[in-house]
Amino acid sequence: MIEPTTLARPYARAAFEHARASDQLAAWQAALSQLATITTDAKVSALLRDPNQTAAQRATALEALAGDELPETVGNLLGIMADNGRLALLPEVAALFEQLKQAVESTVAVHVSTAYPLSEAETQQLADTMQVRLERSITLTSETDPSLLGGALIRADDLVIDGSVRGRLNKLAGTLTQ
Repeated sequence: MIEPTTLARPYARAAFEHARASDQLAAWQAALSQLATITTDAKVSALLRDPNQTAAQRATALEALAGDELPETVGNLLGIMADNGRLALLPEVAALFEQLKQAVESTVAVHVSTAYPLSEAETQQLADTMQVRLERSITLTSETDPSLLGGALIRADDLVIDGSVRGRLNKLAGTLTQ
């Protein structure tokens, strides 16, 4: 079976190239992100799978749910995806579009999970360190996850740095069971 990301990649690339050529990267990113969020709703997901709805009706319904702020050509993408039965791939298309945009802008999204909230100074130090390590500008998001017990879990694209106490305990437990 083909992975959803593989199926979504041509749509994301086409959308990205069009958005870049028309200097609308931010508008397209916002629209695709909004559509991805809309399609994850259970009722909308059911509508997209409803065999009684035509492809055009599905695309029109998504456009209506998204509101007036969609760039006009996003509707064209929705129509093509609906005709091919691929509207459920919108979350993957949005994620791939974001990756393409970050690659062009030389930015990377870094997500850090910590057991306790980071201070402003710690957040800035972590951002500076990751920017040097990744050699790109970054956008840092953080969350508090008490299950980590201590330390931090950092994710940036394919890079995962697990400096959490939970991670160390899991590694130790794995070593002891061998």
